[in-house]
Amino acid sequence: MADENDVLSDLNLDATQPNGADNQPSVGIITQYIKDLSVENPNAPAVYQWQEQPNIDLQFNIGADKISDEVTEVELKVNVAAKTSQGDAYLIELAYCGLVGIRNVPEDQAHAFLFAEAPRMMFPFARRVIADAVRDAGFPPLMIDPIDFNGLYIQQLQAKREQEAAAGGAGTPPAGEA
Repeated sequence: MADENDVLSDLNLDATQPNGADNQPSVGIITQYIKDLSVENPNAPAVYQWQEQPNIDLQFNIGADKISDEVTEVELKVNVAAKTSQGDAYLIELAYCGLVGIRNVPEDQAHAFLFAEAPRMMFPFARRVIADAVRDAGFPPLMIDPIDFNGLYIQQLQAKREQEAAAGGAGTPPAGEA
């Protein structure tokens, strides 16, 4: 029968870190929230008589603001403008945020998580807020198509590297830029 010390050494349990010495990589969304929401219906009630389908202009931007060594606020800004030849049907501006915890992760991987993966995880919730806001303004809900945040991140990273190569520099983008 194996002795207790042999079992511990086989399991490598004696090599655990003391409390507070966690050195394993860890990332995750701590919480999500609406930071700012603006809904405008500037031509009500006349807009409800218009027959023309509006053109939808959708724009989004991603930002990150370091709160502490291990917490960063990721902000997904979404602007929607529905316009016809008769005027604006509705305008919606949303700043949807998430607090992201990151510990023991290399800078380039943390940057990719903040500007690609975290927005991908937050997007379905921001999409629902937009759909509800449009519906609450008296229009059919706007269902925004899924966005490939990882593909966009890679495109922007490649474009930045090409710009730096043309300018004679090289490297990864500084934190806060994507």
